[in-house]
Amino acid sequence: MQLRAVIFAIGLMVALLGAAMIPSALLDIADKSDQWPIFLVSAAVSILIGAGLAVLSGGAPPSTGAREAFLLTVVIWIVLPLIATIPFISYGMSFTDSMFESISGLTTTGATSMTGLDSTPRGILLWRAILQWIGGIGIIVTAIAILPMLRVGGMQLFQIESSDMSGKFLPRITEITAQTGIVYLIISAACAISYAACGMTAFDAISHSMTTVSAGGYSTHDASFGYFSDTPAAYAATFFMFVAGLPFSLLTLLILHGRWRPILTDPQPRLYFFIAVAFAVVIVGWHEAVVDPPIFDHVYHGFRQALFNIISIMTGTGYASAPYDTWGEPVVVIFLFATFLGGCAGSAACGIKMFRIEISFKAVVAYAAQIVRPNRVVRVRYAGRVVSSDTLQSVMVFVFLYLATFIVATILLSMTGMDLLSAISASATSVSNVGPGLGPEIGPSGTFHDVSDIGKWICFTAMLLGRLEFIAVFTLMTARFWRG
Repeated sequence: MQLRAVIFAIGLMVALLGAAMIPSALLDIADKSDQWPIFLVSAAVSILIGAGLAVLSGGAPPSTGAREAFLLTVVIWIVLPLIATIPFISYGMSFTDSMFESISGLTTTGATSMTGLDSTPRGILLWRAILQWIGGIGIIVTAIAILPMLRVGGMQLFQIESSDMSGKFLPRITEITAQTGIVYLIISAACAISYAACGMTAFDAISHSMTTVSAGGYSTHDASFGYFSDTPAAYAATFFMFVAGLPFSLLTLLILHGRWRPILTDPQPRLYFFIAVAFAVVIVGWHEAVVDPPIFDHVYHGFRQALFNIISIMTGTGYASAPYDTWGEPVVVIFLFATFLGGCAGSAACGIKMFRIEISFKAVVAYAAQIVRPNRVVRVRYAGRVVSSDTLQSVMVFVFLYLATFIVATILLSMTGMDLLSAISASATSVSNVGPGLGPEIGPSGTFHDVSDIGKWICFTAMLLGRLEFIAVFTLMTARFWRG
């Protein structure tokens, strides 16, 4: 195994993460906050560590393969959160809370253990937003360039024809990162301009654009997006959260090459749009037919609130414009179900993903048809192509690991003293990288501040497993991987 390539890539990413701390230092200096040395020292330490690793590696070797990609994919999501904790620890947070905040940020989960955000120095708030923005582009590149090569969780369906599993994956990642990064920047800038036009301050607009496009959900206010409930910013947020859940490969074709047809014909965006609208319609319909006294002022108000929060939960952004856990038990069940779904593959969104939901449903239908007529050959098709048995197996293994991790995390959290609803929703929101849960403690109006340290470790371990698509982590735990 070419460990030099892995060490070089980690060193480079650590140095870049250190450089990303500098804007927070400059903002604290501009605000005359006494916190600015935190970020300058943290940046210097991180850059030195990163540069040291890069020099130690002797540079990236010319040829690397799938095993190095597996190792790098997992290790980078462990090392970067450790480096990202430095400013939080220097700010006065415990190591557990710092790890929780940095892992939640880089995995774009958006769950927070911090309180009093409205009075927190802007430098630390910007750092949280930067973490999510970096995590978002990292997730997208991983989903587009690495997971298809590694055949993780059915992602081989999206393997680019020119990719080479046994060849040079680092140059390929660089090429994909460049194009994806341009699109990511364009969408982020458009989101920030839209927020500013809707009445946000420049700081809020930039911070929220980074956490919207990354489907992260960290806010600069304790009330989350409810702070902007009297502004039209919710319309912009609904649109850009939806965009964050679309495949960035298709967005690249649309924005850089002007090709509309792929995004209109791909089955993922259609199913994604249909489910989001259907959930919003069901919530409003149930409200109008059953709830008395009414929660919403009128049907349009209800649909706007329901659509905002459903898209926020489905994409894993985790913004909350209202305490939807008080809208009634049927609505709570809908939101819990939406937590698992996610957006499209190759997006910043989390969850099971639309293509796996469609393939799993079609596989069940095909299996039922074959039971009725055993001699009949029933093939599962996706996007007009027959799904291979290898891909079908990968999808089913992913879904099994996903649900198994959710169940185990729920049991462990309940053993820490959490009530059942909080344990279920905390597990679901961590594995799905959503952010807010349900219940009085970790609901849309709460935080993970009062969750025990053991509970936080369980949650951010589930965050990492969910963001790494499970199989990549479990592969590294096998003896065969290390034997080659």
